[in-house]
Amino acid sequence: METVRREASRPRGKAVPDMDLKKLPMAPRDNGAPDFRRFLHPAMARNYGAWADHKVIGRGVLKHVAENGEALFTVRAGSPRTLSVDKVRAICDIADRFCEGHLRFTSRSNIEFLLTKEEDIEPLVRAVEEELGFPVGGTGHAIGNILHTQGWLHCNLPNTDAAGTVKALMDHLFEEFRNERLPQRVKLSTSCCQINCGTHADISVVLQHHRPPRVDHENIRQCELPRVVAICPVAAIRPTKVDSRDTLEVIEEKCMYCGACHGQCPSMEVRDPDTDTLAIWVGGKSSSTRGGPSFMKLAAYDLPNNPPRWPEVCEALERILEAYRRGGRPFERIGEWIDRIGWKRFFDLTGFRFTKYHIDSYRFARTTFNTSMQARR
Repeated sequence: METVRREASRPRGKAVPDMDLKKLPMAPRDNGAPDFRRFLHPAMARNYGAWADHKVIGRGVLKHVAENGEALFTVRAGSPRTLSVDKVRAICDIADRFCEGHLRFTSRSNIEFLLTKEEDIEPLVRAVEEELGFPVGGTGHAIGNILHTQGWLHCNLPNTDAAGTVKALMDHLFEEFRNERLPQRVKLSTSCCQINCGTHADISVVLQHHRPPRVDHENIRQCELPRVVAICPVAAIRPTKVDSRDTLEVIEEKCMYCGACHGQCPSMEVRDPDTDTLAIWVGGKSSSTRGGPSFMKLAAYDLPNNPPRWPEVCEALERILEAYRRGGRPFERIGEWIDRIGWKRFFDLTGFRFTKYHIDSYRFARTTFNTSMQARR
C-alpha cells in the first residue's frame, strides 16, 4: 500500500525518476494463506528445522527435543470439529493460561496445545478434559480423531450426516482413542457420498448410491448442460430433447452412481434414502513409509444408513479392529497386515462375505494405470 500511496501523491506532469524497483516497499499480501511463521510458538520458531528427537511420553502428550536441548511439549485433544464461538473462546482461554496463547488444529480436527513447561502438562490435561469435555489422546498406537467430510453442514450432495456418523463411531471407539494398545496407529475417515472427500485411510466409511440420477426435465434448464455432461467420469450423460426442449439423459449401463453430476446440477438427483447404504473400505495409506501410499479396498458393503447411532457400522468396525489387534505385528498398518495374511484370511477373520462386488471389474481399471496414490511422471 505504501507504493500505491507514493504513486497517488506524485504531482501530475512530473516524470518518475529512474529507480531500482526491487527496493520499493511491497504492498501487503491480501490473498492466499498467511505466512505461517508469524503464528509459530516461540520455541518452535527458535528451533525451526533443528529438531533432534521426538517421542510420546504419555497419553496424548508428545515431547520434541531440539538440537540445543530445548524441549517443546504437545498435548493433543480430540474435538467435534464443529465448534461454537463460546467453545472456541474457552479453548483459547486455556491456551492463554498454559501455552502462551499457542495452539493449532490438525487436519483430523485434533487440538494441539503447545507449551514448554513440563509441570504445566497435568494441569492442562485436567483443564481440557474437565472444562472443555474433550478427551486427551490419539497419539502413538491408537485411533486418531476421524477425518470426515462436512456433510449437510456444507455440501449439497451427501445423503448421510458425516458428523453424526463420526460422533457415533467415536463414542463406540472412545477407549481406543485414549489407549495405545493397537499394533500401530489407525486412521479413520468417513465420507457422505461416493466422491469420498474424506480421502483414504486405514478404515473408511463411505456412503454408496445404488441408482442412477433421476433427471428433472422441467427444471434442468437452469443448469449449464455442457458442464454436467463433461463432469461425468464415465461418459454416461448425453444431451437429448424432451418436448422440444434441451435436456439430458443417463445411460444406465455406464453410470457408476458417483453423484458428480448432482454436484453440478440439482436436477440430477442421485440421493435415495430407501436404497443408499454404507460401505467400509480398508488398507488406505497416504504416508510414504515402507511400501508407500496405497488405495483402499472394499471390505464390507450394504450396511444400513441407520442414524442416529449406526450400530451396524460400529459392529463392523469392531470386527476389523479386533482381528487387527490380535493378528497385527508391532508397527504394522492395517493394509500391511492384510497384505501379509492375504485377503482370504482377512475375510475369514472378520466374517464378512466375499462377493462378486469385491472384484474390481470397472471397465477403466487397466493394469497400465497407476495403482498408487503417488503421482508419477
